[in-house]
Amino acid sequence: MESTLTARDRVGVQDFVLLENYTSEAAFIENLRRRFGEKLIYTYIGSVLVSVNPYKDLEIYSKAHMERYRGVSFYEISPHIYAVSDNTYRAMRTERRDQCILISGESGAGKTEASKKILQYYATTCPVTDHMSTIRDRLLQSNPVLEAFGNAKTLRNDNSSRFGKYMDVQFDFRGAPIGGHILNYLLEKSRVVHQNHGERNFHIFYQLLEGGEQDQLSKLGLERNAQKYHYLVKGCCPRVSSINDKSDWKTVRKALTVIGFHEEEVEDLLNIIASVLHLGNTQFGEGEDGETQITTEPQLTYLSKLLGVDGPALREALTHKKLTAKGEEMIGPLSFEQAVAARDALAKAVYGRAFTWLVAKINQSLAFKDEVYNSSKGSSSVIGLLDIYGFEVFQHNSFEQFCINYCNEKLQQLFIKLTLKSEQEEYEAEGITWEPVKYFDNKIICDLVEEKHKGFISILDEECLRPGEPSDISFLEKLEDTLGGHAHFVTHKLANGKTRKAVGREEFRLIHYAGEVNYTVNGFLDKNTDLLYRNLKEVICQSDNQILSQCFNREEVTTQKRPETAATQFKNSLAKLIEILMSKEPSYVRCIKPNDAKQSGRFDEALVRHQVKYLGLMENLRVRRAGFAYRRRYEAFLQRYKSLCPGTWPNWQGRLADGVATLVQHLGYKPEEYKLGKTKIFIRFPKTLFTTEDALEARRPALALTLQTSWRGYRERAKYHRIRNAVLVIQSAWRGMKSRRKARRRRHAAEIIRKFIKGFIYRHYERCPENEYFLDHQRFSFLMTLVRNPPKSVLDKSWPVPPPSLTEASEHLCRLCMQNMMRAYCRRIQPEWKKQMEQKVVASQIFQDQKDSYPQSVPKLFVASRLDSEEFNLKVIQTLGNDKVKYGVAVTKYDRRGYKARPRQLLLTSSFAVLVAEAKLKQRIDYAALRSISVSSLTDGFMVLHVPSEDNKQKSDVVLQCDHVIEVVTKLATMADKKNKVNISQDSIKFAVARGKEGVIDFTSGPELKVAKGKKGHLLVTAPQLNPR
Repeated sequence: MESTLTARDRVGVQDFVLLENYTSEAAFIENLRRRFGEKLIYTYIGSVLVSVNPYKDLEIYSKAHMERYRGVSFYEISPHIYAVSDNTYRAMRTERRDQCILISGESGAGKTEASKKILQYYATTCPVTDHMSTIRDRLLQSNPVLEAFGNAKTLRNDNSSRFGKYMDVQFDFRGAPIGGHILNYLLEKSRVVHQNHGERNFHIFYQLLEGGEQDQLSKLGLERNAQKYHYLVKGCCPRVSSINDKSDWKTVRKALTVIGFHEEEVEDLLNIIASVLHLGNTQFGEGEDGETQITTEPQLTYLSKLLGVDGPALREALTHKKLTAKGEEMIGPLSFEQAVAARDALAKAVYGRAFTWLVAKINQSLAFKDEVYNSSKGSSSVIGLLDIYGFEVFQHNSFEQFCINYCNEKLQQLFIKLTLKSEQEEYEAEGITWEPVKYFDNKIICDLVEEKHKGFISILDEECLRPGEPSDISFLEKLEDTLGGHAHFVTHKLANGKTRKAVGREEFRLIHYAGEVNYTVNGFLDKNTDLLYRNLKEVICQSDNQILSQCFNREEVTTQKRPETAATQFKNSLAKLIEILMSKEPSYVRCIKPNDAKQSGRFDEALVRHQVKYLGLMENLRVRRAGFAYRRRYEAFLQRYKSLCPGTWPNWQGRLADGVATLVQHLGYKPEEYKLGKTKIFIRFPKTLFTTEDALEARRPALALTLQTSWRGYRERAKYHRIRNAVLVIQSAWRGMKSRRKARRRRHAAEIIRKFIKGFIYRHYERCPENEYFLDHQRFSFLMTLVRNPPKSVLDKSWPVPPPSLTEASEHLCRLCMQNMMRAYCRRIQPEWKKQMEQKVVASQIFQDQKDSYPQSVPKLFVASRLDSEEFNLKVIQTLGNDKVKYGVAVTKYDRRGYKARPRQLLLTSSFAVLVAEAKLKQRIDYAALRSISVSSLTDGFMVLHVPSEDNKQKSDVVLQCDHVIEVVTKLATMADKKNKVNISQDSIKFAVARGKEGVIDFTSGPELKVAKGKKGHLLVTAPQLNPR
C-alpha cells in the first residue's frame, strides 16, 4: 500500500485512514473522485473495502489477478475485492474461526457483482476434488437462478436484488468448499402485482416468455408477448436493451440442471410462474344480482390446470370469503375491490412461497451429506456472504423501505460495535493505552423501532390485531400518541412550522443515523398483515402441484393461531442474522454507485455524498482515526524503510522492536507521533508516514544503483561459474570420448596388426582363416594402387607388381586398361590428327632405331605440302591434268654424270611422282615401277629412288637430297605402298647410273654436312652422327 503514497496527489490514497483532513467529507469524496478518475474503484478504510461501481468491465478480474492476491498480506498490494476474499479465507484457515463478509450499498452500487467475484475467487483458488467440483459448480450456478426469481429492473439498477441474501460457504480442513446454505430476507412480493413506471417485474417472467420453446408456452397457455399480461405492463418497460432475456433463460435452465432440479420439479415451478401471469389477467365484473364474478373464463381454466386445483372451488374462493363468528362459519361475497385484492394476495403468496421453496431446494443441493465427516467437531469452517439492500430514500417511501432501513440501522449498530471492539482488542494486545472514542450510538433508533410494547413494530402489530376497523390513519394517530416525545420521530402534527411543510399529513419522519426519511403510512397495515383469505388457502392446500403442496401446509387452515405479521417475522429473522454475524469475524464491503444514469466515467458528487452519509463511512473513518492512523508489524515496517537508516541497512541482526526504535529515532519521529507495541508500530499522523515515504522515494535511485551493481556482479559471477562448469563438463566429456576413441582405435589397430602378421606368416599357404585378411589386404592394396595411380596415357607403360594371387587378373586388367585408354584416345583425336598419327606410325616403323635424324623428327608435325600454291607452276598443273598434287617439296637432284646438283620440285600424286624443273616435267616415276627407296642411317637428307633399268622411259635411279627426308620418304612410301621397300644403309648406297653401270654414294660421319665427288667416281657424303649406335 505504501508504494503508491508518492503518487497520492494524482490518484489519492489507498486507505482513507491516511487522509490528512479525515474529518472533512469533501476531502473524503475528493479522494474517491481522484481514484475513480484513474479507474481505481477500490479503496480501504482500515480493513473496510469501499467499492465504486465503474459501470463497465475492467481488466482486473482475470485468473492472473486472482493468483496475484492469493496468499499475499492484506496491505501489501493495491485494494481489491480479491484481497478481502483472500484475507478472509486465510483468517478462516489459520485462526479456525468462522468468517463473514458484509456487502452493503444501495440498488445499483454493485453488491451482487461483488458477491459473484468473491464466489468466483473461492471457486478458482481453493483446492478441488470431483465431489467438491460439483459443489463449486452448484454454488456458482445458484446465482443466475436466484437472480432470475429474485432480481428485477428498477430505476436505479437493471439487475436489482429485491431480497436480502445471506450465504454460508462451508470449507473442509483442507480449505476446499464442501457445501453451502442460503438465507433469504424480505422478498419484495408487492413487485409481483405492481411496478413503478420504468421498472419491471422479476426477470423470470420475461425470460420464460422470450426464451421458452413454443410447445412449452402453448402448454402453459402463454403467448410470446409480455404486453398481453397485466402484471408485466404496469411499469411500461417490458424490454431493456441491456438485458438479453432469451440468453438468460438458457443460462437459468442449464443452472437448474446443474443444481439438481428434476424435470418434474422444473415443470411444477414453471406452472406456478405461468399461473401468476394468468392471475394477473383474471378480470372481475358484476353479475345481474350485483355480486362479483369472474369474467375471463379461459384464465380460470388455465389457473385450475396449472395450480392443480378444482376450478369451481377456485372460482368460489376468488369471489367469496369465509368468516368465523361464535364458532360458526359463514360465506359472504367479496366486493370488486376485495376480489381484486384477494387475487393479488394469492399471486404474491404463491410467488413468495415458491421463492422460499426454491431457496430451500438450492440449500438441499448444497448441503454437505457426509454424516461421519460432518459430525466431527472442528472439521469444517464457514465463510458467510451477506448481500443485503442498502439504506433507501425515495420520493415515496413505504413499508418495504421502512424494513430495509431498519435492517441497515441494525447492521450499522453491529458495524460500529465490532469496529470499536476490534480496535480496542488490537490496542490491548499491543499494550497501547485505549482512548475512549465518542461516536453516534444508533441504539436509540433501533429501540424506537423494536422495543417491546412501545416500539414502532409493536404498535403496528397491535393496530393490525385490534377489533373494529383499523386504518393507516388510526395507526398514524396511535404512533403520535405513543412516540410523540421521541427525538427521532416526527409527524405533520408534531412538527414545528418549518418542518411541518416537509412532512405530509399521511406521513411520518424517522431520523436515522444516515439522515431523515419520510414514510407514507398508506399500505402499512395491509403489507404488514399480508393475509390470504382462509378459503383461498383451503383451495391451494388441495393442489396437485408438488411445490404448492409443500408451500401451503394444511395446518395453516385448521389452526386458530393468528400468523405472525410481516414486520415481526422480519424483526425475528433480522435478530437471528445479527446473532449469526456476531458469532463470526466480519469483513466489510461498502458499495457506492457514482451516478444514477449508469454511465461509466461519470462521478455525481451529490449522489456520492448522500451514499457516504447513509453508509456511515465518515463515522467509520472517525472511529478508525480516533487513535493511530497507521499501524504495521515490525518486520513489514523494518523491511520497507530499513534503507533510510545506516544502523538498520542492509540487515538488522537484533530484536525487531530495537531495530524499529533505531529506525524511527534516526528519522526524527517525535514521541507524540508514534507508539511501539509488542509486535507493531503505531503512527498517529498520516503526515509522518508521508514524510517517511517521500524520503524512501528520494533514496530509491541510490538503492536501485546499489541493487543493480550487486545484481550485475552476482549475475556475471553466476554466469562465469555456469560457463566454467559447462566448460569443465564439456572438457571432461570430450577428453573421455577422445580417450575412448583412441583406446578403440588402438585395440582395432592391434587386432589388425596381429591379423597382418599372422597372414604374412601364412602367405604362401592356401587361403585359410589365418591368412585371409592378409590376402584380402594385398588385393585391396593392389587395386587401390591402380585406382589412385593408373597409367596416365597410352605411352605410359608403368604398372604395379601384382600379388601372386592376382597375376592373371593383373594381366587382364592391364590389357583392358590399355584398350580403354586407346579407345578413349582414338575417340578424342581429329581426322587431321589421325592422319598425322598414321604417318608418324609409318615413319616409326621405317626409321625408328635406324636413322640418326629420326628422334628430331618425331615432335615435328608432317605438313600437307612443303610448297605453297604460288610455287606450283601453272603449266605443270595443266600438264598433270586430273592428277592432283598430294604433296610437293623442294629437292636437290644430283646428275648421274659428275653429280652436279640441280634444284628440282618433287611432286607426289596418287599414282606417280614427278620431278619438275621450272615448267618442265623432267622425270615421271610411276609407283608401280618404283622398286625401292634407299636412305642412309646418318643425318643427311639423301635418298635414292630405284626404278627398273629395263624400263626405257626411265633414264636411271634418281638421287635426291631434301631437308625433310623422313617426311618425304614416309609420304612416298605410303602413297606408293612401298613401306617394306625402304632400305637404310650404314655405309654406302649403290644406284644404277645407266644400263649396266652403277654409281656409289659413300657416307661417313663428320663434324658437318659435306657433299663431294670422291675417288673412284663415288659421291662422298659427310654427315654429323647424332645418335651413335
